[in-house]
Amino acid sequence: MLEQRKIEQLFRQNYSEMNHLARVILGNDGEAEDVVLDIFLRIASSDRWRGTEGRRPQGKPIEISDTEASDQESASESKSRHYLLVAVRNACLNRIRQKQLHEKVKNLLPIDAEADFQPIDKQQERLEDIAAFVDKQMEEPHRSIFHLRFDEDQTIAEIARRVGLNPNTTYKYLAQCMEHIRKHFNIH
Repeated sequence: MLEQRKIEQLFRQNYSEMNHLARVILGNDGEAEDVVLDIFLRIASSDRWRGTEGRRPQGKPIEISDTEASDQESASESKSRHYLLVAVRNACLNRIRQKQLHEKVKNLLPIDAEADFQPIDKQQERLEDIAAFVDKQMEEPHRSIFHLRFDEDQTIAEIARRVGLNPNTTYKYLAQCMEHIRKHFNIH
């Protein structure tokens, strides 16, 4: 783990700028703070930030002058700042993509007010009919994606990891499956 002192120094030097960037991108103070803190948590558990400055691959110290050390330190701080700001930007963009994907999935099947007033046994029968249709009429990976989403209540990201597909491709297959179901059962 990265030395506590170095993490605290990175945090003090860069937190406000990172938080400001995340707020500008996300437009939400709470989410911005979550993004920045997640980045620091990843740093704290990462080997990437371990200091190897001033060491050869064999671990023997290199002798350097004070001015060289100062130049290396300021270059290192500049690289760290740049890395952290890029990490914030990427984390914010990922969060936005996840929200958009979540909204797409949420809007795939509109709430059917009529179904809400049907007896539970009728609703259960209809769900069983839909599941049977998917099992008989759909091919892979549509069938697996449908069951993972609605039987196991997994997110698109979880399904994508499990079936080895891109989340956008997974969403596309789920949307195609839902369209076939709508057409077959005349759901508008």
